[in-house]
Amino acid sequence: MSDMSKTLFTRIIEREIPSDMLYEDDVCVVINDIVPQAPVHMLVIPKKPLPRLVDATVEDQAILGHLLLIAGEMARKFSVDEAFRLVVNNGADAGQTVFHLHLHVLAKGADDEGFSELDIAN
Repeated sequence: MSDMSKTLFTRIIEREIPSDMLYEDDVCVVINDIVPQAPVHMLVIPKKPLPRLVDATVEDQAILGHLLLIAGEMARKFSVDEAFRLVVNNGADAGQTVFHLHLHVLAKGADDEGFSELDIAN
């Protein structure tokens, strides 16, 4: 893959761009969002560069399931497992800015009181 065709997330995965790496395995990485929309805002990113959720095929089923499991594990690790929001933006009109599938895990911090969808930026 040429540098011109690599997504921002591929460059992060390949360590060409620094990031706040929270987790990595052979299927995905988890980083903190550089422009957080909530006190806890992590991105779960597959290493396979799927542009959008709708571009996934049945062959990607295990990857998609793995992303959800890791999102839950990270929520537990950061003590937000009782109340978090999981978001996938699919396409520019839905707010997707990096065309490499990723899941947003958003939550208040573990010490913050309560949780409401209204508290998290859309």
